Amino acid sequence: MRGIILSGGQGTRLRPLTNITSKQLLPVYNRPMIYYPLNTLLKAGIKEILIIVAPERAGDYSNLLGSGKEIGAKLTYEIQDEPRGLADAFIIGENFIDRENVAMILGDNIFEDDFTAEIKNFKKGGKIFARQVPDPERFGVVEFSGSQAKRIIEKPKRFVSDYAVTGLYLYDYRVVEAAKSLKPSARGELEITDINNWYLEKGELEVAKVKGAWLDAGTFDSLLEAQNFAKEKLAGKMVI
Repeated sequence: MRGIILSGGQGTRLRPLTNITSKQLLPVYNRPMIYYPLNTLLKAGIKEILIIVAPERAGDYSNLLGSGKEIGAKLTYEIQDEPRGLADAFIIGENFIDRENVAMILGDNIFEDDFTAEIKNFKKGGKIFARQVPDPERFGVVEFSGSQAKRIIEKPKRFVSDYAVTGLYLYDYRVVEAAKSLKPSARGELEITDINNWYLEKGELEVAKVKGAWLDAGTFDSLLEAQNFAKEKLAGKMVI
């Protein structure tokens, strides 16, 4: 399996911190933020990793991580000229993915859980990870029928469940085909929710529930929470 870390965007919710650097390069306790999703992939044995970045920050990532040789990985970089949605990562990464399975993780997502078993045991289709949250209206949400996922709804205006889709996604190589088939949503983006429903309609999407903490460190409050959480829970569990 190959890995993608999506680290584009402008980080507008964290200005002025992001006026001179990428959100995913901000410090979270004693490491840059991107080290945490990178750690998730490396722990699971994924060594070939594509990092997708905004054009003005590409040099910063290269200076920080280089080729990946020092951490036992092979890192490559691609530019996302403008934020076109999470699903755009699979179009950008088409040649990198080739005909391999791929795990994509968002560069500002920090997980307590170890996903090594889920990643190593993944064969085909799609697999996403959902976590109970107090504010599901901010996320893509899983609507269940009994214990089975019925559909994924992007930022629902009415309550359908409190299980939000987190920023780790496993797919087979057909995800490129799925991404290319999408039309932009009302907000002009290629939605990862539509990819999840593409697999769900084929009966090939598995939804696993996250047990430990999950932090989306894209706001001042969540960044502060991530700082404290990383110090207390993650500092001794990192492979990099």
